[in-house]
Parts: sequence; C-alpha cells; structure tokens
Amino acid sequence: MAGSTLEFDDFLPTMAEKLGDEGLMAELCNGFRLLMDPARGLITFESLKRNAALLGLAGMRDDELRAMLREGDIDGDGALNEMEFCVLMVRLSPELMEESWRLMDEAFQQAVSSSSPLF
Repeated sequence: MAGSTLEFDDFLPTMAEKLGDEGLMAELCNGFRLLMDPARGLITFESLKRNAALLGLAGMRDDELRAMLREGDIDGDGALNEMEFCVLMVRLSPELMEESWRLMDEAFQQAVSSSSPLF
C-alpha cells in the first residue's frame, strides 16, 4: 500500500484533560520507557520495531518505523531520547499542537501589549 497514510485515534488531548500537564508528561515518559532499548536508554529502530505492538503499530512497515524515528530525531543520532519522544508525541497530536500555538500567540500578544514603546 504505497502512499497510504497511517490513521490513528488521537488520545493525547483526552489524556491531557484527565491527567493535567504533569500527569500527561509522566505518561509520555512511561511510554518512552516501554519503547526504549534498556542498554542505550534510547528508542532505536530495533526497540521500536520490537515494541510497536504496545502502541497498536504492529502492522507498520520498517520504512514507516524509520520515518517515525527520523521525524522525531532532533539531534540526528538515529534514535529518540526521552525529550525527542515527548516532543514528537505532542507534534503528532493536531489538537495539542493547536492549543500550543494558541497559548504561544496569547503570550506573545500579552508581551507586545504590555511592553513600552521604544520611541
């Protein structure tokens, strides 16, 4: 099925609502620990492939798993550390990203409106 997109149910907004920010981060960290290679402390291709079923991703092809790693790999080491994994999970949640942009815009507007003129 070349060119098909993986569809998933986005449960992160519901989790965020029920758990709060700290609870959501704790759950994301738990998810990271489930997927990581214990010897390296990172999510590698091998650890992701071995544990993909825990995320309901058992049917993903190797190239799709590698693409997921590349998308989240900020430092370019070919694996995901805990921070990269958490950022990726939030980025993959359209509703959480929309909320993040809204909060950032509000903070920016507040900073602009409260700053004094330069001239």
